[in-house]
Amino acid sequence: MTISKRLFGALPLIPMTLLLSAGVALAATADPVKEPLSPTVQPHPWQLLMQKPASPVMRDIVSLHNFVLVIIIAICALVGVLLVVALARFNAKRHPVASRTSHNTVLEVAWTLIPALILVTIAIPSFKLVFYEDHTNHPFITVKVTGHQWYWEYTYPGEGGIDFSSYIVPGKDLKPGQPRLLTASAPMVVPAGKDIQILTTSTDVIHSFFVPALGLQRYAIPGRTIRTWFRADKPGLYVGECNQICGTNHSRMPINIVAVPLKEFQAWVAYAKNKYASNAPPASNLTASAGGVPAPVR
Repeated sequence: MTISKRLFGALPLIPMTLLLSAGVALAATADPVKEPLSPTVQPHPWQLLMQKPASPVMRDIVSLHNFVLVIIIAICALVGVLLVVALARFNAKRHPVASRTSHNTVLEVAWTLIPALILVTIAIPSFKLVFYEDHTNHPFITVKVTGHQWYWEYTYPGEGGIDFSSYIVPGKDLKPGQPRLLTASAPMVVPAGKDIQILTTSTDVIHSFFVPALGLQRYAIPGRTIRTWFRADKPGLYVGECNQICGTNHSRMPINIVAVPLKEFQAWVAYAKNKYASNAPPASNLTASAGGVPAPVR
């Protein structure tokens, strides 16, 4: 009698248990990344300056740009003043007989040395930035980016071989706030505040992986693997596109990078392993082809 009562008393719990199990299974198959509809940083109509920097590399790019811009403005102003002075002082009315001066040692040395010094002044920070952009010694994760005509393929070799393709979202399928020609079907998901190594290559023609706000740009060339890195300062959606003419649908290769907190990224990895698991090459093969880049360090 006691056993029967216990069995009948437990019957109401069975549907509840089934519902909870179904809820857990559904949560495991739901994408944990809630991609924002509007990009965190994006171009605006009639924009003159660069996009707001969202990574250390982009901040250095903007800093170098501003430094060189000051030099360029000074040179243009000097040349403009010299032209006005030459027109005002050395014209046919004031000097009917032209000067026969053909050589001035001081002037020739000056206009040779001064431009050379200016170029050296520009070259030093430029070379430093080129080396800084090249790679990071201890990336948190590595993402291999493969260009195709006309879509992107993302592979996470250190995260269980996650591999998926990202296509443009047609205009008729865009949601409010999503930019035309810049919205992708599947974003690259990365943890915010972590160094992310990017390895680019291509299966057909030359493409270019370009996300302005992150200071991220590398060619994707068939038969080669080229490395670079970035670090998103804060969570958000960062947009870009292929900026190397690669065929008729060149303008339809958008790039979406979604940076999320670390815990959310780890949850996405668990979700993506089920959805995107593939036979992608192991991390050792990819890093070897990138010139001996160290494997991801956690």
